[in-house]
Amino acid sequence: MKDITPQGKLIVFSAPSGSGKTTLVRHLLQQEELNLEFSISATSREKRDNETDGKDYYFLDAQAFKNRIKNDEFLEWEEVYRDNFYGTLKTEVKRIWANGKNVIFDIDVSGGLRIKRKFPEQTIAIFVKPPSIDELKIRLKKRQTETNDKINMRIAKASAELATAPLFDVIVINDDLDKAIEESYKLVSDFINTPED
Repeated sequence: MKDITPQGKLIVFSAPSGSGKTTLVRHLLQQEELNLEFSISATSREKRDNETDGKDYYFLDAQAFKNRIKNDEFLEWEEVYRDNFYGTLKTEVKRIWANGKNVIFDIDVSGGLRIKRKFPEQTIAIFVKPPSIDELKIRLKKRQTETNDKINMRIAKASAELATAPLFDVIVINDDLDKAIEESYKLVSDFINTPED
């Protein structure tokens, strides 16, 4: 598959799990004047009971995911844990641009930075930082969706992810949700309304 020609802006939100990036992204999607559409990621992980294929994720088995990697169908992808892949299909971004919308991503740190590298002019990469690792652990436990082992794995990964924050265009510290929402809105609005050179 050939690479894609940008037809709109790309807004990347990345953060360690539990930082609140999904809450910020959901809020921004409701602001019609921003003209955003959510990029649905593909994943090889098992579907949870409350999830819908094509709405929460495009669920593929590990082999199907690997085949698509081989066919160069991803804008970015990563093997997060063994045979547990996440990625952004090029067709998904093309679909959103064809609708005349800007693409907003809620993706992990390395995926976010890959998109920024591919489309430096069209992308704003925003890193959402939790107040502390301790707070992150509390938030992940409150979700009650994962085992303690999984949570500890995510916390270990979070430390490495926090080290990449300076590589992003901007860091939003989410210790006060209203403030983080306001700051995110302003960043995205200013970026979308800045004409490209």
